[in-house]
Amino acid sequence: MSKLALFPYLAATALLGSCTMTQPSDPATKLMFVDDVLNNWHADASAGRFESYFDAMTDNSVFLGTDATERWTKEEFMGYAREPFSDGNGWTYTPSDRFVAFDEDGDTAWVDELLTNEKYGTLRGTAVLRLVGNDWKIAHYSLTFLVPNEKAADVVRVIADN
Repeated sequence: MSKLALFPYLAATALLGSCTMTQPSDPATKLMFVDDVLNNWHADASAGRFESYFDAMTDNSVFLGTDATERWTKEEFMGYAREPFSDGNGWTYTPSDRFVAFDEDGDTAWVDELLTNEKYGTLRGTAVLRLVGNDWKIAHYSLTFLVPNEKAADVVRVIADN
């Protein structure tokens, strides 16, 4: 093939190579990206997909579990999760109602969502996601038990007895 015949291919390659993907600025599309990150993150946990689960988190992320002692950096949380994820199962929390708000710059999202778990029932997850380059990443996640107000005194008593 002659050098002249290669020109269109080289030009197309150079043109495409100079294109970069950027995050859309419209709120509906940003919401879709944030929803996808969280939905995939929960699915990765359920399927025990260790690498993709933790790839969804920032390097300096923090995970707060339901126990007062469960405040983990990403590295600590990876150590905790390695065993449950090793058999390809992890844990399953199914999200339902989710509310998302963005900061004025559009590069931080605050999230609260209801989750259902077979053992624990309905819980709440709250999160902060940051736009890192072109990817939304989880910077902070907190998992909490929901206690009906009329049951709170009983729950506090049970916890105090321990």
